[in-house]
Amino acid sequence: MCTSDQHKTVVSLKDVTFAYAESENGASIKNIDLDIAEGECVLLCGMSGCGKTTVTRLINGLIPHFYEGTLSGSVHVGDLDIPHIELYETAGVVGSVFQNPRSQFFTVDVTSEIAFGCENIGLPKETVLDRVDKAARELNVQKLLGRDLFELSGGEKQKVACASVSALEPKVLVLDEPSSNLDMTAIADLSDQIARWKSQGKTVVVDEHRLFYLKGLVDRVIYLRDGRIVDEMTWEELESFSDNERAALGLRVPDLTMLSRQIEQKYAQSGDRIHRNRNLRLDTSISAKGQVSLLGLSFSRDGGATKILDLQSLTLPRGKATAIIGPNGAGKTTFARCLCGIQRGARGVMWIDGTSYRRRARLKKCFQVMQDVNHQLFTESVEDEVLLSMDEPDEQQADAILDSLGLLELKDLHPLSLSGGQKQRCAIASALAARREVIIFDEPTSGLDRAHMQRVAENIQQLEEQGKTVLIITHDPEFILACCSYVAHIEGGSLAESYALDHEGYRRMLAFFMVKEKRAEINAMDQKHSPLSRPL
Repeated sequence: MCTSDQHKTVVSLKDVTFAYAESENGASIKNIDLDIAEGECVLLCGMSGCGKTTVTRLINGLIPHFYEGTLSGSVHVGDLDIPHIELYETAGVVGSVFQNPRSQFFTVDVTSEIAFGCENIGLPKETVLDRVDKAARELNVQKLLGRDLFELSGGEKQKVACASVSALEPKVLVLDEPSSNLDMTAIADLSDQIARWKSQGKTVVVDEHRLFYLKGLVDRVIYLRDGRIVDEMTWEELESFSDNERAALGLRVPDLTMLSRQIEQKYAQSGDRIHRNRNLRLDTSISAKGQVSLLGLSFSRDGGATKILDLQSLTLPRGKATAIIGPNGAGKTTFARCLCGIQRGARGVMWIDGTSYRRRARLKKCFQVMQDVNHQLFTESVEDEVLLSMDEPDEQQADAILDSLGLLELKDLHPLSLSGGQKQRCAIASALAARREVIIFDEPTSGLDRAHMQRVAENIQQLEEQGKTVLIITHDPEFILACCSYVAHIEGGSLAESYALDHEGYRRMLAFFMVKEKRAEINAMDQKHSPLSRPL
């Protein structure tokens, strides 16, 4: 239903039921009734597979024009009867940002990509240039203009996708897991942009697992389960849930300050990980036992003119999980590629227990779960993907790994037919099956709900118990809290700092991620001291 009599309904779904022609393409929905008002920001949430993405595909017209299936009921955006018009007719009215930004790129450089949609609907050149400049400033991507899209990090690509949609200035914006690959500064920029869209009277529909950055923006929360809307609430009602209640619903924390309380609770529990990490102190010598040392790890482009990574020395605890944090474009993914030996031209040595491993040797010592897992899915079935990673294929063990990640029922499906979160878990299953000494995860919780995030954390803890060294590139403080023991912070391709996740370490880690909260505090101070806030 519409929440305000003062605003007209812009998006209307009436008794909508949809089943995909190929059921693995997504979750079907049943008897959906949903009205969204002009200027309203609505959050679609729920566990993976509940039907959130299907609802967004109905609004932007990808269903039934791209994803085929059986559809009944009506879908309208303004005066547009979405299922019965051509897909291109929705372009100027509904803008979409997808979980994987590469799926919506049409050009090869950033400036052309931001301009593409405006050019496609026939706007004058001067208007296109103005909109590109405006979108780049609002999303803080001016430094990316003119760059090759294929050279950008996943987070930078996501920012470009948001800018290209913003440049179109649509009335309705549909965002499908828009924060998936963004660092905290970019997430804060996204939050500011959603606030800007709202102030312009635009309607925003967000399908999201990470909730904290939407605080103060969402007018209504729509909770789905098994393809149905089962609850509707305010943000305040969502925040009032206990942690156990949120866990039962598969929801992440709606406010990062809640993690601070969790840290204090963990610290108060005897024998907890935080206490054990008090004694986690690393030796700087390369021959020291119980650690992995990286020396002179570097990579340059353009014949050495452009240095992407310059990490002279980094010592990590062996048999523990280390979080690799830092902003988008800092060189974290390049670091992972260099460490595991797949980046040609990389320099540097890895030492484990006094034995050195150069690039080729590291290929057999390390395993990487990539940020875009489509690059590493090769076989005809999910089960075969796991068996391929094993030295000696063992179907029983493969099924046990799949079951631990909630994929056993999907084992006969083609990996590329899975949803984004399911593909991610499939690649993680392959990493678990490979049993390499060092396993690197690049954004493993991208697109995962709380329950599946916890499953991945439990599997990483199992790897620790097996003595594996795990490195996790992540922008997810909840995940770090769940399974990591150490942090390495990379900025500008170099090591900024590294520290154990003891009590003080957890506080330092969380402070790094609380960008939006810092901005709000600064804005509040600015308003307090502004001459306009003083009485005349």
